[in-house]
Amino acid sequence: MVKFISQISMVTFLALLAGCAQDETATTQSPPQVDSAYLAKSEPAGAIPVGESRESTKDDDEVVLIGRIGGSASPFVDGIAAFTIVDPKVPSCTDEEGCPTPWDYCCQQNAVKENIATVKIVDPEGTIVSEDARTVLGIKELDLVVVHGKAKRDEQGNLAVMADQVFVK
Repeated sequence: MVKFISQISMVTFLALLAGCAQDETATTQSPPQVDSAYLAKSEPAGAIPVGESRESTKDDDEVVLIGRIGGSASPFVDGIAAFTIVDPKVPSCTDEEGCPTPWDYCCQQNAVKENIATVKIVDPEGTIVSEDARTVLGIKELDLVVVHGKAKRDEQGNLAVMADQVFVK
């Protein structure tokens, strides 16, 4: 009887060990690689910071901008490939500053106003891609990106980039 209980204990132990090993490999798998026509393989040359571009860029200019994804608590637009970027010179906030979402720049709101741009990923026909930018590009808040595209200005002078390529640094 003791031998039988020992065998059951050994089988149970091995089953638990095998189960743990399976769980461990499940949690250490790398995320799927993104293969997107809009994701640049190399960094576009001549990138300028968002703030500088806001001062000098005219409607329909070809632009290459560098910025961090952020500017609000929700910098991504649900349902389409669009997001906002902030000039890298503007420091994001920290938990110590009472900011649980550092990408909203809550401690730097005055600096963000003149250093933000909207990025809209467009297809070759100029139509905004109708998938979430996080899925299309594999990006997240505070990622440093370089975007290439055409500048668009609204009536208030806000800058948007109709981007055909995004490079994630």
